[in-house]
Amino acid sequence: MIVCVCNNISDREIRQAVDLGLSSMDELRSDLGVATCCGKCATYAEEVLTLHVERTAADTRVTELSFRARQAA
Repeated sequence: MIVCVCNNISDREIRQAVDLGLSSMDELRSDLGVATCCGKCATYAEEVLTLHVERTAADTRVTELSFRARQAA
């Protein structure tokens, strides 16, 4: 879904940016141009960013625990 109409930025692009290391709205503004024109997308863009950062962190923890359990076996 398009999040930022002014710059044609989708939620997928925001999630990919998080996967590549971005973790703040300032970084999204700087690197993707999100919320740099009219600003109407800022709230939703931040929601997409926050949810994906949280999910990524949760997935990483589970993967690490699973990996350690396999090493111990």
